[in-house]
Amino acid sequence: MLQVKKSLQQAEKPFEDALRLHPLYRGKLQTLPKCPIRSLDDFAIWYTPGVAAPCRAIHDDPARVYDFTNKGNSVAIVSDGTRVLGLGDIGPEAGLPVMEGKALLFKYLGGVDAVPICLGTTDPDEIVRTVKILEPSFGAINIEDIAQPKCFRVLDELRSELAIPVWHDDQQGTVTVVLAALINALKIVDKDLARLKIAMIGVGAANVAVYRQLKASGVDTGRIIACDTAGTLHKGRQDIAAGKDIWVDKWRICLETNADGVEGGIAEAMVGADVCIAFSGAGPGLIRPEWVSAMAEDAVVLACANPVPEIWPWEAAEAGARIVCSGRSDFPNQVNNSLCFPGVFRGVLDVQASSISEKMASAAGHELARQAELSGLREDCILPTMDDWEVPARIAAAVAITAQNEGLAKIQKDEETLFQEARQRIKGARDATALLMKEGLIPSPDEQ
Repeated sequence: MLQVKKSLQQAEKPFEDALRLHPLYRGKLQTLPKCPIRSLDDFAIWYTPGVAAPCRAIHDDPARVYDFTNKGNSVAIVSDGTRVLGLGDIGPEAGLPVMEGKALLFKYLGGVDAVPICLGTTDPDEIVRTVKILEPSFGAINIEDIAQPKCFRVLDELRSELAIPVWHDDQQGTVTVVLAALINALKIVDKDLARLKIAMIGVGAANVAVYRQLKASGVDTGRIIACDTAGTLHKGRQDIAAGKDIWVDKWRICLETNADGVEGGIAEAMVGADVCIAFSGAGPGLIRPEWVSAMAEDAVVLACANPVPEIWPWEAAEAGARIVCSGRSDFPNQVNNSLCFPGVFRGVLDVQASSISEKMASAAGHELARQAELSGLREDCILPTMDDWEVPARIAAAVAITAQNEGLAKIQKDEETLFQEARQRIKGARDATALLMKEGLIPSPDEQ
């Protein structure tokens, strides 16, 4: 009991620290120069009159915007705040701390300059229109925390209409890390992906994307049982059938999975499952220990709701799960987009890719898994952590090479050059942060 209390206290500490430190710094981002300012005379170069020269050069050849501006290292993080973490529809202002946090990870882990853009609209047409008119300023777009089903439409329309990469982290980022986690977890438990029985808890953007990946990877979809807030998905779900023109993906899952027609809820979905993949509402208590105990031997549990997992990791382990993952960085086996998106965007920006293909995302997932295996797999370490700061550079190189192989890249470079350049950019971002802290320009929280 004392250990459980201690674990709960540790789990609550990040919330307490966040409430104390966010007001101290008034956010997590600032804008700093990247060019030298030796004296005010330099503004004649960086601003008027000198700036007219690159303006004219870009006007004559629009592709030169990548030579004269930061467009090639700039990403817009776009959200309407309708599906933020496991908190739901909390609005754009309340979603801004999350988007700032993502921008921080972009910079510190990928050397990428990202701008949070939280929109005052929930209309998918307006979201698409807004992102389209923002395109000239950015090298890529990261769609984030937009509720389904509109998130699928927004992504599809933007990917087809923009000339720069568009990525929905809740879909593509999630599935990339889940793929890596499954690759390595199955090596430890010695099970075959094609023969798994899988319970999927939550049928939002994340698990819809995961389902597509599982299907493409050869999993027997009939042995998958998905579960939303109304129960298991099956052919008899008339509530989904009635809206199948809107809930296209959910209805497809109803038709393709659950061959035995299992009805009920989460408890029934998890019986005998080898793997549980949960991306649903924030817990704890959404998944009960006794339901984990009813899973197959050597079970793998991915309880990835944020900020609080569907079941505490120690509860899942005590209930018999051999490998337990969550979405939090303060627990072992973090399955979180943060492990992949900085490297993915670093890679696409470095070769000026026009899009992020499924093969590029898959390359990122396999490289993430490979890096963990090189470090030595354990039940409590199936993925790299954010401490492994060279991993994003390796992912960047793998993604960039795949983009070149698919004919999606404007720039051609070999893998080692790509890795070294990405590594240098990431190191520069980390060193700059360390220098600002050392000089007291970022005050230490311990001194406040």
